[in-house]
Amino acid sequence: MATSKHPVRVGIGGWTFEPWRDNFYPKGLSQKLELQYASRHLTAIEVNGTYYSTMKPDSFRKWHDETPDDFMFSLKASRFATNRRVLAEAGDSIARFIGSGIAELGDKLGPIVWQFMPTKQFDAEDFEAFLALLPKKEGSRTLRHVMDVRHESFISPDYQKLAKKYKVSTVFTDSDKFPSFEEPEGDFAYARLMMCAADLPTGYAPQALDEWAKRAKAWTTSPVKRDVFVFMINGAKERAPAAAGALLERLGWTPSEKA
Repeated sequence: MATSKHPVRVGIGGWTFEPWRDNFYPKGLSQKLELQYASRHLTAIEVNGTYYSTMKPDSFRKWHDETPDDFMFSLKASRFATNRRVLAEAGDSIARFIGSGIAELGDKLGPIVWQFMPTKQFDAEDFEAFLALLPKKEGSRTLRHVMDVRHESFISPDYQKLAKKYKVSTVFTDSDKFPSFEEPEGDFAYARLMMCAADLPTGYAPQALDEWAKRAKAWTTSPVKRDVFVFMINGAKERAPAAAGALLERLGWTPSEKA
């Protein structure tokens, strides 16, 4: 069941990137104001920094306070939980990440992305043990988990059964570097589009953006009513904000006047 004001949210990875200055961001905009600006021209941001280091509650509280009420953050979970030989032993790392203050984001807390190395193969017993460790709530906040699995062995009915059993979603990608199910799977759809081209002002050709808008809308009701998250990630990263903005325009969303 869709829970957010916007059934389709579109964003980028992070908000600090040198080529976005004087490109996405207005010339001369203070770096301290970049999150404020980005959050008024997009509807979501996927945070990559939480993958590499443990944030403090004050950071999440600051992000919450600097962004509009209807904005949402997706957080990439700690690599110490996913980049390990035995996933069943990830309990402490999972607890450390969940308890780092993410609940300070309140209603702006979006899905948590658990990203695995491309070399990590599917082991049903070990992966089920990992899924069983993921908490359903943090404080009063309901948590939504999405698996970014990057080895072809995960494209199997056995994995799909586990994902359904534990009510986790699976990342969909258009990248030719990583395997993906044909459509986003789970109670919410989560797409990471990675094919932005440097020679296209909007990263994707207009016809391609038209198609992605059409598909994203369809995902909101197929196979069930659900929220959809689309992030322009990687590829020609300098084009990601323009691609996200062009997709939002096709979905009928316009930026806030207050930047």
